[in-house]
Amino acid sequence: MSAGRTRWRSWLPTVATSLVLVLAGCASPSPSRPAQAVLPPPDSTTSSGAYEGETDYRIGAQDLLEISVFGVSDLDRTVRVNSNGQISLPLLGSVAAGGKTIPELERELAKRYAAGYLQNPQVSIFVKEFTSQRVTLEGAVNKPGIYPLTGRTTLLQAIAMAQGLHDLADPQGIVVFRQIDGQRKAAAFDIAAVRRGAAPDPSIYGDDIIVVERSGSRSALREFLRSVPAFALFLAI
Repeated sequence: MSAGRTRWRSWLPTVATSLVLVLAGCASPSPSRPAQAVLPPPDSTTSSGAYEGETDYRIGAQDLLEISVFGVSDLDRTVRVNSNGQISLPLLGSVAAGGKTIPELERELAKRYAAGYLQNPQVSIFVKEFTSQRVTLEGAVNKPGIYPLTGRTTLLQAIAMAQGLHDLADPQGIVVFRQIDGQRKAAAFDIAAVRRGAAPDPSIYGDDIIVVERSGSRSALREFLRSVPAFALFLAI
């Protein structure tokens, strides 16, 4: 059993307990105007996909970095980290970026520019694509597994990475687990409604776990989905 599957199974009893309290204050939405889940980004990422807040993120192969040097626009570059963890920059040539945090790489570049080219350079780095981040897809998809994210990714696109829903999948039985404000939270979605434009296609981020239930299954997750109003109740677990 994969680590992702073990994690989401362990949360289900807490989901059921939470629902007893949450559903008491929720009215079922009208079928013609389903409630729409608001999925905030995880603790380390803004809604635009920008890296924020964490200082321990380690740059990985295929991450896309936007590098700027204050006051020297000719040195600004958007570069992708290669498979060896290297980037190529003007004046400096090849630089090892893989495995470094953002502040570590900023200091390294500033030091190298200051060594022979600039006086007191100020280097800023923005991670545009977290390609080294991963999303887990479990359950009734054609190819369950852990997949890299290459920039902005939606729920539909994430399911496509797993080669789509299995023939036995329940399109209303899709749950996204995410870490928000220090808590593990979950939201359920009807992917058929997303496809026809009746519900938004939410963004997916690194470390999200997407679980797709089989039609007619009798798991604890199935009981959770039956209790949740269509198109997602977002709750802490």
